[in-house]
Amino acid sequence: MEQDVQNGRVNPPQDGDSKSKKVKNEVWEWTKAIAIALVLVFIIRFFLFKPFIVDGPSMKPNFHTGERVIVNQILYDIREPKRGEVVVFHVPSENRDFIKRVIAVGGDTVEVNGDEVKVNGQVIDEPYLKEAIEEAQADGGQYNTYNFPNEFFPDGKVPEGMIFAMGDNRSNSTDSRMIGYVPLEDVVGRADVIFWPIKDIEWINH
Repeated sequence: MEQDVQNGRVNPPQDGDSKSKKVKNEVWEWTKAIAIALVLVFIIRFFLFKPFIVDGPSMKPNFHTGERVIVNQILYDIREPKRGEVVVFHVPSENRDFIKRVIAVGGDTVEVNGDEVKVNGQVIDEPYLKEAIEEAQADGGQYNTYNFPNEFFPDGKVPEGMIFAMGDNRSNSTDSRMIGYVPLEDVVGRADVIFWPIKDIEWINH
């Protein structure tokens, strides 16, 4: 801003000009902040994390229809899924995404016989189903009624580059026992947080 020189003195800028410049600076700073925030939201939403809505009973008693979860999409670019992790994967034949639990990974041998699940010949510990299994057995039944290997998939060895996944609701879940092994490239990411409804907010136990 130009300043007038009169009688050897420099006249300071008018208050109105100073305020106008201050307002413009504030507007510019807010504009930059909003633009940066929008870019971050875009990156987080489409490249790092993705919301997913649970639909159906296949993951009961740990997940329920209508719950919203945050899926970490970047984790499996760094490493492969591990046993016990809850993952979301795409099923091309169904043209939709499933949420299931990883039971075995490439190279593992799986056997599901009733409520007993073996990986590489060892019964696996599933604390996330302990109560549900005990309740079913107390009623004289069993929690799982669909075994593996079966007539559709007689070989229980998981191929490299794939995972074997099952729903927690073993008798009411369409999973690897029916659709087969899941290619790693179809895995969207790991479900990390239930964020809705508010009463159900929690970090997911893997």
